[in-house]
Amino acid sequence: MTHKPVELNATIIGLYVGTSRAHWPGKPASAIGKQLTETAQYLGLTGFANDEQADLSVHGGTEKAVHHYAADHYPEWRSELGTAAQDFGPGRFGENIATLGLTEADLCIGDVLALGSAIVEISQGRQPCWKLNAHTGVSTMTKLFQETARTGWYYRVLEPGMVRMGDEIRRLDCPNPGWSVERVTRARLNPRLALETAAAMAELPRLAPGWADAFRRKAGREYREDVTARLDGPEGGTP
Repeated sequence: MTHKPVELNATIIGLYVGTSRAHWPGKPASAIGKQLTETAQYLGLTGFANDEQADLSVHGGTEKAVHHYAADHYPEWRSELGTAAQDFGPGRFGENIATLGLTEADLCIGDVLALGSAIVEISQGRQPCWKLNAHTGVSTMTKLFQETARTGWYYRVLEPGMVRMGDEIRRLDCPNPGWSVERVTRARLNPRLALETAAAMAELPRLAPGWADAFRRKAGREYREDVTARLDGPEGGTP
């Protein structure tokens, strides 16, 4: 079934790739430090050819091939956090794609978009981890990401292609209207989500399997999710 897409266009203002390296003594390596590239990048099924993820058990792969962050949020962070965030701007949170005019409220899980000559589909939001605190120097950054749901979102790649700064992003299909990235991400990060809501979200078409499984677990009356390792890092605490 083809759904008539809601008209939506934006332009890529930043394209970022990076390699994995050790940033913090005693902590795992990370590729969160992406660099701006003005060179066209090939986007394959698992991400940009010149991009890298350090821990493929939690980053990258087909369901998290590309991370897109709304540059619209950066003025809010600078206003809210003051001096600590004055250098915050596109690329600061380890994203691959930055745009203006698209946020988590505008897009839905399963939306199909043209990204340069590639075709991608929104698979899930982002679950922030302790590396955000370490990378930004703001000890509450992960907590604030969760509270605001200003996390960005991930794409799976349906058709590989070339992507560059200045390319237009166009929505081609919206099979799950009403199930915005913001709505689903807030639910995923909510430790007290109503059981019936979790059960409904577990059946959302085109949602990443990992998130669908998580919602199924959250629908269990006795289930309690342990997010300590994600929020605090290995052995607890941030650098």
